[in-house]
Formats: sequence, C-alpha cells, structure tokens
Amino acid sequence: MIPTDPGSGPASPICSAKGCRADAVWVLAWNNPKLHTPERRKTWLACEEHREHLSQFLGVRGFLKDVVPLAEWEDAGS
Repeated sequence: MIPTDPGSGPASPICSAKGCRADAVWVLAWNNPKLHTPERRKTWLACEEHREHLSQFLGVRGFLKDVVPLAEWEDAGS
C-alpha cells in the first residue's frame, strides 16, 4: 500500500522519511531475508531529498533490492 497524505487528495503518495510530507517520486523496493521470502517486496517511498538517505539505510542492512521512479512502478503494477 502506498502511503498518502490525507489532506492532499485521494492519491498523493508521500515520502516515507520520518516527518517528511513531500511528494514521493521514487519507490525503494526491499525485503528482510530473515523475515520475507526472496520474491517478496516491501516498499518505501522517497522524495528527491531523501532518496539517497533511505537507500543507504536499507542498503547497509542488505535489504535494498531496487530503486525505481514512482511512475514506472505504478505503470508496472497496472
């Protein structure tokens, strides 16, 4: 499920960074191999400002699987 900001319309995805309310433009697909099957993908969303920070956080833990533009992710899901 993509988090949205209740005050900004029905489908306005927002960044997953703590306290950030900016529009999301990136999807960070990840999984925790200790908890999830290899094909399972969880997602965090990121604005331009937080993309690198969130990617590093997941990458250091070995969780990050892919980073794609939000529009591309949505197109692939439909």
